[in-house]
Formats: sequence, structure tokens, C-alpha cells
Amino acid sequence: MATRGGGFDWRRIVFGDENLPDPDYPLDHVPKDERKGLVSLSAVLLGLVFFAGTMWAGAEVSAAMGFREMLSAMVVGHIILGGYVALLCGISARAGLTTVLLARYSFGRVGAKWADLLLGGTQVGWFGVTIPMVAVPTATYLGLESAAMLSGLIVVWGVMHMMTAYFGYDGMEKLSYVAVPFLVIVGVLSIVLAVGEAGGIDGLLSQVGGGEMSFGLAVTIVVGTFISAGTQAPNWARFAVSSRVAFWAGLIAFLVGNSFLFLSGAVGGAVYDVTPQGDLYEVLVAQGLATVGLIALILNIWTTNDNAAYAFSVAGAEAFDFDRKRPFVITGCFVGIGLALAGADSLLLPWLELLGQYVPPLGAIIIADFLLCWRRSIPRMDDVRFTSVRWTSVLAYVAGCLVAVLTAGSVLPGVTIAAPVPGIAALNGMIAAAVVHVVGYYALEESGLLPSHEIPEDADRI
Repeated sequence: MATRGGGFDWRRIVFGDENLPDPDYPLDHVPKDERKGLVSLSAVLLGLVFFAGTMWAGAEVSAAMGFREMLSAMVVGHIILGGYVALLCGISARAGLTTVLLARYSFGRVGAKWADLLLGGTQVGWFGVTIPMVAVPTATYLGLESAAMLSGLIVVWGVMHMMTAYFGYDGMEKLSYVAVPFLVIVGVLSIVLAVGEAGGIDGLLSQVGGGEMSFGLAVTIVVGTFISAGTQAPNWARFAVSSRVAFWAGLIAFLVGNSFLFLSGAVGGAVYDVTPQGDLYEVLVAQGLATVGLIALILNIWTTNDNAAYAFSVAGAEAFDFDRKRPFVITGCFVGIGLALAGADSLLLPWLELLGQYVPPLGAIIIADFLLCWRRSIPRMDDVRFTSVRWTSVLAYVAGCLVAVLTAGSVLPGVTIAAPVPGIAALNGMIAAAVVHVVGYYALEESGLLPSHEIPEDADRI
């Protein structure tokens, strides 16, 4: 963008038109006249969940458990994931707020910074983990496999992924309208071809697992594939015209869409001996559809990674209380590109397991807080004097994470402990966090023993 002096207006490139509000409202409620319908929101959220890593996870679980057992874990995991995300989406549409702004109500002005770090930080890492998933196949397809060319492609794809997030919801919406129908058609075609190669449905169902994986761990991996992104679905669902539209869009994307990707990976991994197991591109190459596979992979990763960039940009805006998202899009993307160049893609599956334990309690507290403490009606942010930390929520989050760790038997990837609590780590952590939060609110905040926000009686409630 040229200035009268003939140079570029770098300030406008970084901050946008500072005479107008940021069109994505990173620090405010989305106005009613900026809201979107079911088709628009579903397209954006489906673009988010259409991610090749979900296919890898599907193939891994199927190989460890067997195809029939994988189906059971997939159904349970996606019911948990879909219901959790749909509730968050409905809440965000009612409030018109991002996840980290909802966390300001639940955790306090300073307490919300943990949500910024947890959600924004994991998405920067996610951005770095996923760029090589498209850069490496592109290099292979074009015959440009030297280290220098691969590094160049990582930078190119990272910048491309940044650009749609840079233009906000509208940029991601336009890309999703192209990508989602194409990916659905290609996915269905690939499954049909793979089922034929396997000798039909019966051939798939007869396949047994070759590794050890408990049902609880399998469900945790299913939930973990998109629990971090799902917790941030409010960043887009807040644009919905109503809570009902947001709820159904979240359910369509995270129950139906994510199940479709997980199943695709399991089918491809069961039929074709490719590396990574169940990988979208490699499976389509094995089916004689290399060019189609590369296009599908490009769209698949792009629609997920621009959402990751958008998510860490709004988290950055909240963390620094700055009403522009673009500086954080640019900064976070270049950090993510640096991580990709450093080889962060090898950490994908441990990353999923970690997210499946430590992110769900945060979202569960937001849901419980809105439904049972705020009773579905929060005051506008301008009318609230936020306390620094809501300690009931902090205690609830710690309790939820502790229960999840004692269920999974894992503190960090490679750091294990005894697992005396039976069940599913993600679900147990969410239930524990929600219960402790609600009990703590009525026992400690309502009685005045712990501080809460100051809200005038005439506050405008949403």
C-alpha cells in the first residue's frame, strides 16, 4: 500500500485501517449486524476440522485396536468432542465473544492470561507442526527434495496459511467454500476405493489390531485430535446469528466432520501400506490419484492452519489488551514457521495426547460457569469490573487436570505415573473441573469468602 511519499504504509499493513474497528472484534462483542448463518459458519468450522493429522490418529488407533474396536472408540470420543464443542459454540454466539474473552469472565482479568498462553501457545505450536505436512509432499511431488528447497517450501506455505487468517473470518470463509466440498468428494471417493480393495465392509471389520491400546487411551486420542481447536471454536461461532445456529454448526463440524476424517484415515491405514499411516496424500497416491491428492492435502492443511493462526491472534489480542489481531497473526505465524524449520512436526501424536488432558477442563469450566453460575446471561464487558483472579476457577482447573492425569497415567509425553482412576481422561477431567467450579462458586464466591467480579445492578446483560 503506497503512501504519498512513494513508500509502503507498513503501519497500515500491520494494523489495518486504524480509523475503523478491527472487523473481527478481538476485544469486543460481535455486533448483531455482523452475524453469519449456518452455511457460512459450518463451512468455516468444517474447514477447521478437515485436517490430515486426524487421519493419522484414525489409522494409529485402528492399527492398535482393530477396526471394529476403533469404531466404538471413535463414536464415544466424537460424541464427547461434538457435544462439548457445540455447547461452547452456543455460549459464544449468545455472548458474541472469543474463547479467551469468555475465559476473562470465568478466570478473571489476570487469570484469563493462562487461557491465552494455553490456547494461543498450543496453536502457535500446531501451526509449526502442520506446515511440513504439506511442504514435504509438495517437495516430493515436484522433485524438489533438497533440504534448502524443503525449507523454502515451508516458508512459502507458512506465509500462504498466514494470509487468509490475516484477512480474518471473511478470508477463511471464502477458502472454506472452495475447500470443503472438494475435500468431501475426494474423501468419499478414497473410502469407496479403499473398501473395494479391502474386500468390502466385512473385510475391514475382520482386521485385528497389532498393538496395545486401552479403550480409554483411544478415546483420549480421538478427543485430543481436536480438543484444543474445539475449545477455540467460539472464535468463529461468535459470529453466528443465534445460539441454535452455532450449536448445530459445532455439532456438524466436530461430530460428523471429524468422524468422517478419522474414519477415512482408519480405512486408508487398514488397506494401504503407506507412511505416515493413513495419510491423505499417500493413500491417494496409492490409489493412482497423486495430483488430486496433492490438491486435497494443500486445501486440507490450509483450512486448518489459517484457523490456528486466527486463534493465536485473538489470544494475543486479549493477552496484551490490544484491539487489533493482525500484529499477532504476523508474529505468531513467523514463530510457527521457525518451529517447522526446527522439525516440530515429529511431535504431533504426543501433542494430541497432551492436549486431550490439559485443554478440556478449561472449556468445561467456561460451560459450567455460563450455564450454572451466570445462568445463561452475562453482563456486557464494559459493565464489568473484572477481579484479577477467580480462584474457584483456578482450583477447578487444577482439580480437572489432576483427575485427567490420574486417569491417563501420563503427566507429559514420556513421563508416566500410576493411573488409579478408571475411565476416559478427557471426560473425567471435564466432569471434575465442572463440579469443583460450581461447588466452589456457590460455597465460596456467593458467600463472599473468595472475590468475584463487581457488576452494577443496572448492567446491560446479554
